[in-house]
Amino acid sequence: MSLAFFGAVALAQPAVYDAGKLEYMDNCASCHGVDGKGNGPLGNLLQRSPPDLTLLAKNNQGVLPMNRLFEVLDGANVPSHGTRDMPVWGREYRIEEAQRLREARRHYDEPAVVRARILTLLEYISRIQAR
Repeated sequence: MSLAFFGAVALAQPAVYDAGKLEYMDNCASCHGVDGKGNGPLGNLLQRSPPDLTLLAKNNQGVLPMNRLFEVLDGANVPSHGTRDMPVWGREYRIEEAQRLREARRHYDEPAVVRARILTLLEYISRIQAR
């Protein structure tokens, strides 16, 4: 009987919500792979193979280039013409948030919401770095 009780307690544990991992799985894993190693199912459709995100710090003398990654994700300093395989997530997030928060009647800080989503994603990428 006690075994059944402990089994029920284990099943009743709340799932851990990992916002960064969710952002990654929703927006990055299809190209960069579930493990971040550049082996996603859509990666072979791109002109250039997606990079192994787990090696970003290792390839930068042990420092994750957060400012550069933020710019890439947000679309800052991206030319307005030319090709770019990776989506500009800042723009995508702004569109999503405008649709999702329309009922807020603009009573929210859109740039802050976009920045928070990008930083959440970057925090997750920092956690998957090779040691």
